[in-house]
Amino acid sequence: MSIIGWIVLGIIIGFVASRVAHKKGRGIIPDIILGIAGSIVGGILFVELTAESVSRVNLHSLLAAIIGAILVLVAYHAIFDH
Repeated sequence: MSIIGWIVLGIIIGFVASRVAHKKGRGIIPDIILGIAGSIVGGILFVELTAESVSRVNLHSLLAAIIGAILVLVAYHAIFDH
């Protein structure tokens, strides 16, 4: 899947992950931006850890995007929400 695909998927996943990682969320725009970053991170990690390319939207790519977005959002909230 291209970087554009990960960004589009990240917009959707960012909103969902913001509710999982931090119940109230940070706000729609920051959570979506962090979700996009997390989705890209998740896609890169998935490819590196499994040596399998992600070429389309399927269960594997959705899970990679959700896990990456949750990781980025949890790290963000741990650092900036004291």
